[in-house]
Amino acid sequence: MVIGVPKEVMSGENRVALVPAGVEELAKRGHTVLVEKGAGLGSGIVDGEFESAGAVIVEDPRHLWSEAEMIVKVKEPQPEEYPLLAHGQIVMAYLHLAPLPELTRVLLEKETVAIAYETIQLPDKSLPCLTPMSEVAGRMAVQVGAQFLQKVHGGRGILLSGVPGVPPADVVIVGAGTVGTEAARIAIGLGAQVTLIDINPDRLRYLENVLHGRVITVMSNRYNVDRAVRYADLLIGAVLVPGARAPRVVTEDMVRKMKAGAVIVDVAIDQGGCIETVDRTTTHASPTYLKHGVLHYAVPNMPGAVPRTSTYALSNATLPYILKTADLGWREAARRDPVLAKGFNICRGAVVHEAVARAHGTAYTPLEEAL
Repeated sequence: MVIGVPKEVMSGENRVALVPAGVEELAKRGHTVLVEKGAGLGSGIVDGEFESAGAVIVEDPRHLWSEAEMIVKVKEPQPEEYPLLAHGQIVMAYLHLAPLPELTRVLLEKETVAIAYETIQLPDKSLPCLTPMSEVAGRMAVQVGAQFLQKVHGGRGILLSGVPGVPPADVVIVGAGTVGTEAARIAIGLGAQVTLIDINPDRLRYLENVLHGRVITVMSNRYNVDRAVRYADLLIGAVLVPGARAPRVVTEDMVRKMKAGAVIVDVAIDQGGCIETVDRTTTHASPTYLKHGVLHYAVPNMPGAVPRTSTYALSNATLPYILKTADLGWREAARRDPVLAKGFNICRGAVVHEAVARAHGTAYTPLEEAL
């Protein structure tokens, strides 16, 4: 199979979808890997490293997209890439289609075989390809929040840890999955007062144990969320429903009651955001906006800011599924591997992921029918 690795074009996105070790493994199995010139520079990988591993460096992205049977990306195709999509092409990336009706329409029209890393799911419901990026984003959320709480960045002028005689910041995390757990670990480590909110009492019980009681756990309901949001200095949105648009757990009315200069970091922005006032995406170049006196951070590709770490973590997780799809072809790979099959969102003009279909109000076609 001919596999194309384009340079990412999303603002501030410095990750690359394959590292040289992955290229070498694909080449060893007889596949041709085309890598766009400079695709790895943001992650500290020069073209020569890809060439030494067996890749062909391509200068013109149009040539790469037209020649590749399978495109392997980090982030979903951007509007300027829509015309480059070849009819019937396989695309593997973090797609996050639920809040993206235009991209969904384009992929349907192009009869793309669209495999989303974020919905590849193990029998225990864990998300092996999303987990490493959620770990990065969760840890980053606290770092970012601490930065923007500084007065020079528009925040309240609060140090997360406080100092002797001055209390620490109140960090409230909505969602106790991978993002929320990692955010809690970092916030606790920095000395903040941490409140973790979730709908699952067993998850909260588990985290209270593993975090040695250093976190306040609260059941998620409107009353409790409203109360916690009011005292938050830093509010982190970490709610995920695989493949679906994130539910709006924090309302605009709740945000209005927050302290002036408080900071919101909505990690769920990839799936539309779980905080009602997060009504737009931001970029690494211009990461925040002010609403109701609260600083909002809504960058959908947070791990792109630490690309060296993120690229290698991403490749560790995604390479087995890339190899399987390339070795077997997408049809046979889907038939043989039910874990990978969960990643199929769109297939030959049909929406084959139920949550994505629901998000767009379109017909759902079981993958077996599309095969």
